[in-house]
Amino acid sequence: MKSSQKRLNDIIVKLRQHKFRITPQRLTILKVFLNSTEHPSVERVYEQVIADFPTTSLATVYKTVNLLKKIGEILEIGFADGRNRYDGNKPYPHPHLICMKCKTIMDPEVSNLDHLTAEVEQASGYRILSHQLEFFGICPACQNK
Repeated sequence: MKSSQKRLNDIIVKLRQHKFRITPQRLTILKVFLNSTEHPSVERVYEQVIADFPTTSLATVYKTVNLLKKIGEILEIGFADGRNRYDGNKPYPHPHLICMKCKTIMDPEVSNLDHLTAEVEQASGYRILSHQLEFFGICPACQNK
């Protein structure tokens, strides 16, 4: 994946091409996503943003998240309880490991995902546009508790 600064610059160019303003708050939100390996929730991003911009509203963070999803720069990981998390480092389909106890999300490196996608297309007749692959279990840290 690209370096964080290079990716930030590329996203800024993309936002400008789509005629979106680059506000200090929007830039800070974007940096939180790009610098996080934790797959943060909107609320977690908001907590980090208000440290620098105390007047920023939660609605501003939600609007920016929706914008970044729309232009394909963050990936939403949906949960049944509505507490979605976001991946700003790998905004393309890839598997996630999710701990059922501590809710940690990890990005495992796997091979053959493209092969699996092609196999599903062939078996179903679907043209796969996107996918989400999530594995639920108990992480090593929680197993040791």
